Amino acid sequence: MLVTTKDMLLKAQEGHYAVGAFNVENLEFVMAVIAAAEERHSPVIMQTTPGTVKYASLDYFAAMCKVAAEAASVPVAIHLDHGDGFDRCIQAMHAGYTSVMIDGSHVAFEDNIALTASVTKVAAPIGIPVEAELGKVGGKEDDGPAVAGENPYTDPDQAEEFVARTGCTSLAVGVGTAHGVYKGTPHIEQGVLKAIRSRLDIPLVLHGTSGVPDDQVAEAIANGICKVNYATELRQAFTRGYMAYMAENPDCFDPKKPSRPGMAEIQAVVASHMDNLGSSNRA
Repeated sequence: MLVTTKDMLLKAQEGHYAVGAFNVENLEFVMAVIAAAEERHSPVIMQTTPGTVKYASLDYFAAMCKVAAEAASVPVAIHLDHGDGFDRCIQAMHAGYTSVMIDGSHVAFEDNIALTASVTKVAAPIGIPVEAELGKVGGKEDDGPAVAGENPYTDPDQAEEFVARTGCTSLAVGVGTAHGVYKGTPHIEQGVLKAIRSRLDIPLVLHGTSGVPDDQVAEAIANGICKVNYATELRQAFTRGYMAYMAENPDCFDPKKPSRPGMAEIQAVVASHMDNLGSSNRA
């Protein structure tokens, strides 16, 4: 069933678990993520970045995800991840996305407030939740600038002011994670997260989670995280299954055949994360 992220995340917050938000790159990703959600009886968020929708379009991905969601027996939301401007968020809403993120984390605090508020002003009256970001999540998301030489952590005082002035319904926080592939062992600053949680009552979001140890993620959920994003791991999983098949069947020219093991790899990764997030059997 197609839903928004509002009730989904509030239920997670009340139940002390998190909902996984999985980036989908094509039809195979969509089918694999939904299969895992059905297998685990878990609510799920399918999301796309601006880079992904530039590859195809918002309409293509909204249509694929909507078909999957309406046929599913579990709650499914379609989310714009790292919305790169007011126009992109509005276009996503028109296309049928049931949740959007506006990412103003790379601009000054006041500019981030103004940008985020401009989106919530449109989204709130039509019941679309808006995720925002304050602080810095390291690495790169699509072609966005990497963070260097700045304090990456979300300031709890600023977070309280930011939410009050923007009306965002969830907040992605900087607590030590990074997008992409980690070169060392990642570390979540749980103390920072606890301080933010003590100031805010809206759902908090963890970005850059691919490669973060499960125990750290579980602790972050205990400290207030309600939505956890995964992208890189799914890309790696699909490619692993696809390339393994092609290595054994180099003469294959039917893309459906190597895609099946790629999908199986994604489904296994997503199902495992749902167990760790505590969302299994919550649908």
